[in-house]
Amino acid sequence: MPFRDAHEIVGRSVGFALSKGVDLAQLSLEELKQFAGEQIGADVFDVLTVEGSVKARAHVGGTAPEQVRAAVKRGRRRLRA
Repeated sequence: MPFRDAHEIVGRSVGFALSKGVDLAQLSLEELKQFAGEQIGADVFDVLTVEGSVKARAHVGGTAPEQVRAAVKRGRRRLRA
């Protein structure tokens, strides 16, 4: 899904959660599907926590623990050079 489409879905979902006075993770799957349709599944709840969000960024420079460890390792090598 293009970033702009995902961004719009998240923005609308967050707005809905705010209007209900709840966290995004407290919305039901059915409520979330009204913004994303069948493109969203129950696995969305794996990334709707701080820990899940951090772990989901598993690309170079991302916040996933393995990426942070790799960055530290690269930094230490550069400092030794």
